[in-house]
Amino acid sequence: MEAPVTLEGFPQHLTLRDGTKVVVRSVEATDSNALLQFYRSLGEADREFLTDDVTKPEWVQRFVRLVQLHEIVSLVAEHEGKVIGEATLYRTPHGWTAHVGELRVSTAPAFRRKGLGTVLAHELVRVATGLGLEKLIVQMVENQAAARRTFARLGFKEEAVLRGHVKDIHGIKRNLVIASNDVSHIWDAMEAMVADFSPTSG
Repeated sequence: MEAPVTLEGFPQHLTLRDGTKVVVRSVEATDSNALLQFYRSLGEADREFLTDDVTKPEWVQRFVRLVQLHEIVSLVAEHEGKVIGEATLYRTPHGWTAHVGELRVSTAPAFRRKGLGTVLAHELVRVATGLGLEKLIVQMVENQAAARRTFARLGFKEEAVLRGHVKDIHGIKRNLVIASNDVSHIWDAMEAMVADFSPTSG
């Protein structure tokens, strides 16, 4: 069995660009209900292109189990004790893509213009670096304009478009965009983007 993933430096107490204080920490076995409440609180448009039905209890049970098995790494952001964002690093421990990880980030709408997604992505990149990953990818549906802009600012380059590759929750086929970047290059962009976020005590 693979050695457990050790996440050092968590929890992180951070202040977003508007002064909002958040705590970023690793997902725990007791977070099932909080995760379910977070994803159920998102509007249909926010859940339209997620790869799983995150409103079902069986999804969150499987998800937390994968975290416990160290098959994925997941972080949550909390504000006043409530989950307001979740970010996951997917990886293949063995084989020819063992050096590659995939990022997925979801945030509550009220916190998106405050830089929460950038903070979560930054922390996941830090984790990816500690795991020895060299390259990260993201998968986005073509009309997820905000996500495409965010990852473009982080230096991700769109490498492929798979026509009609995914269906939204209404059964409409959409193009899937795959973008990637080397971890070392992401750090350069990250350091500039998070310069206006600061750690807080307590």
